[in-house]
Amino acid sequence: MRTEVIELGKKIQQRRELLGLLQTQLAALSGVSTRTIQLVEQGKGNPSLQTLVQLTDPLGLHIDLLLKQLDNENSAGFLQ
Repeated sequence: MRTEVIELGKKIQQRRELLGLLQTQLAALSGVSTRTIQLVEQGKGNPSLQTLVQLTDPLGLHIDLLLKQLDNENSAGFLQ
């Protein structure tokens, strides 16, 4: 589970940076504190599903597809 949280945080950070947003800008768009965004991107803490939805919506990410992608990546790595 920890690996998934780390990977999820990386994907959120990558998308934010791709869109040219600072953490403070994402905080304003999402209603999530900058500190929480920092923790999520670092793979620390334990964000709720609601927090993840709040973060991914302004980034144009669909949380269900993102989680499914992470699950597929981890399953593929497990089989190798």
